[in-house]
Formats: sequence, C-alpha cells, structure tokens
Amino acid sequence: MNVTRQDAWTKDEDVLLAETVLRYIKEGKTQLEAFREVAHRLSRTPAACGFRWNATIRKQYQNEVQRAKEERKSENINYSWPVPESGSQDPLQTVISLLERIKAGNEQIASEHLNEHELHLKKLQKENEELKYILLRYDKAWQEMATLLKSVVTEKPNQE
Repeated sequence: MNVTRQDAWTKDEDVLLAETVLRYIKEGKTQLEAFREVAHRLSRTPAACGFRWNATIRKQYQNEVQRAKEERKSENINYSWPVPESGSQDPLQTVISLLERIKAGNEQIASEHLNEHELHLKKLQKENEELKYILLRYDKAWQEMATLLKSVVTEKPNQE
C-alpha cells in the first residue's frame, strides 16, 4: 500500500523552491534567504526547505545553479563611486551620473525577471489548455458510459 505523507513535497513546491533558490543565486543573495522565503510561502520551516534543496532538488538543477552563478558574475553592476577627473564634473553631477547607472542596471534586471515570468506564465497557460482538453475527453467518455448504462438498464429481457 502506497500512502502519501501529509507533509510530502509536491512537484509545484519543488519547482517553487528551485526557482526561488536560483533567483537568489542570480541576485547574489544567500540560499538561506531563499529558504526563508519559500518556508514562509509554503508554511514550512527554513530547515525543511534547506534539507529538501540539498537532499533532492539541487542534484536536478546543477546546470541551472552553475548558469545562475555565471549570470550573477556577468551581470554584476559596478556600483563604485566614479571619481571625477580634475575639475571635469561637479559632485552633484557625479551623484546624478551614478544614480542613472544604478537605475539603468535595476531596470535591466527587472526586465529580465519579467521575461522569465512571462515565459513561465505561457508554459502554464499551455499546460492548462492541455488539461482542459483531457478533462473534456474524460467528460465525454463518462457521458457515453452513462448513456450505455441507461440503455442497458432500460432494456427489458426477452420474455420466452
């Protein structure tokens, strides 16, 4: 007998955990922070999320983890304070320039996250349509079975 534990992890929970950890890696945050976020969203403990990640999920996402680390390094925006050349810019212009660079970097990162979410949404919409189609097929099959059963029940056996 196969009994599912009440606290067993679902595929959706595993995907949420993996996507969150990968996002945190890309953003240069710690996995512990990711475990806390997922724990809050799934009403689990951060320790349970960390154990699940390290014991099961991380092995399935090794390539994605490596890519996330590489992306973090390649997208690392230089927030160092630009030192103006002698007399070339006043301090106020230097600060404005720095803020514009930060804003541009943040907009690029936000745009990339939005694209990822849009792709995921399209994938889920396609899966939803496929499931609706399967559900309609099952519904039609049940209707046909009900019709057959009704005709069998209403038929009277030949009286000999």
